[in-house]
Amino acid sequence: MLDGVHVDAMALRLDGKVLARDVEHRLQTLIERRLAETGRPPGLAVLRVGDDPASAVYVANKEKACARIGVASFGDHLPADTPPAQVLQTIERLNANPEVDGILLQLPLPASLDEGPLLMAIDPEKDADGLHTLNLGRLLKGEPGPRSCTPAGVMAMLRSNGIDPAGKRAVVIGRSILVGQPMALMLQAANATVTIAHSRTADLVAHTREADILVVAAGRPEFIGAEHVRPGAAVVDVGIHRKPEGGLCGDVRAAEIESIASALSPVPGGVGPMTVTMLLVNTVVAWCRRHNLGHDLDDLVP
Repeated sequence: MLDGVHVDAMALRLDGKVLARDVEHRLQTLIERRLAETGRPPGLAVLRVGDDPASAVYVANKEKACARIGVASFGDHLPADTPPAQVLQTIERLNANPEVDGILLQLPLPASLDEGPLLMAIDPEKDADGLHTLNLGRLLKGEPGPRSCTPAGVMAMLRSNGIDPAGKRAVVIGRSILVGQPMALMLQAANATVTIAHSRTADLVAHTREADILVVAAGRPEFIGAEHVRPGAAVVDVGIHRKPEGGLCGDVRAAEIESIASALSPVPGGVGPMTVTMLLVNTVVAWCRRHNLGHDLDDLVP
């Protein structure tokens, strides 16, 4: 029971697929409307190094999404043994290309490459993943700029389902620079009271049971179960893992909590589609900024 309401029905499904489709339609309409003024479509360059199989799937999904809405793809695929200087040269070439509005360095990189200097080499105005130090600083200060795609996608999912973080207690499990840290900052900017929990957190259950909104980005399969979730909480599962017996699962034991939570994102079909869509949003917003054009995407990226 939460706030006098019995929670025994199935949780509201936070459907990232449906929302991604809606946002893609908005982007496609915006591109078609502005194309005559810009003379060229938005351009996204996804730079992949090596042959990580999951990365191959992600990159293919991103290229298909670009094709659906009218964004030009400028993909580069370099061998795993490419020297750092050559990867850097490729990034600099994309920085200088006037047809490219967004650049994404697909992670993880081969062990021989340090992602830090390469991410820093991306022009912050073309940083489609929002991971450049300058853009993380902009997020911290509440200034306009590209936002990290996965947490921005989570915020869009909450908003579209009428879940307002203002005044709520939010707990984020995971403190990576990719998800956990920017997620906490975005929830805080939306006026939630935020706790970041992680692998060293003592008595994790005591923290998670306080959460009205629980975002799980622990990177551990089926780590969070019924004992962690307060009845009526909204739970967002950022994890995706391949099970040994086949199929996919998240960081949450969904079957245990769908009758406890008020809302739950599925795996697959929850956060994943929105991550790709927010990459497109960042690229289209950068395209509009370069041409001094307005857009109607402020609800997605400031």
